[in-house]
Amino acid sequence: MGVLTTSANVNEISNLEQVLDTCELAERTWVKADKGYKSKKNDTILQQKRLRNHIMNKAAKNRKLTEREIQFNKIVSKTRYKVERTFGSIKRWFGGGAARYVGLSKMHTQHLMEAIAYNLYRSPGIIMSQC
Repeated sequence: MGVLTTSANVNEISNLEQVLDTCELAERTWVKADKGYKSKKNDTILQQKRLRNHIMNKAAKNRKLTEREIQFNKIVSKTRYKVERTFGSIKRWFGGGAARYVGLSKMHTQHLMEAIAYNLYRSPGIIMSQC
């Protein structure tokens, strides 16, 4: 897992390569993302890094999704919701999503601390479920 913090005026969708560089992914790892990440540039990045592209499909102007693309999106969303649930939990439990500091390094530290707190909060339940 990795944490990447950018300034507020930067769209994270255009930084897929930097996001991937924060994690050490093995070749052929499935990369799942919402349809906002779907672009030719991101598809090329995933090919170059030899990662499996499971970015959801999005309809283009004057072109609806095919039945197969709709089914693919449903399959991907069954895994993606677990990741989105993590962000929702951080926001609900720790007030995440609000910038409490000025400066990129301080905000990055806040994000790291939220991730650590989330993992600590969830760890007893995870350990008990393994028993």
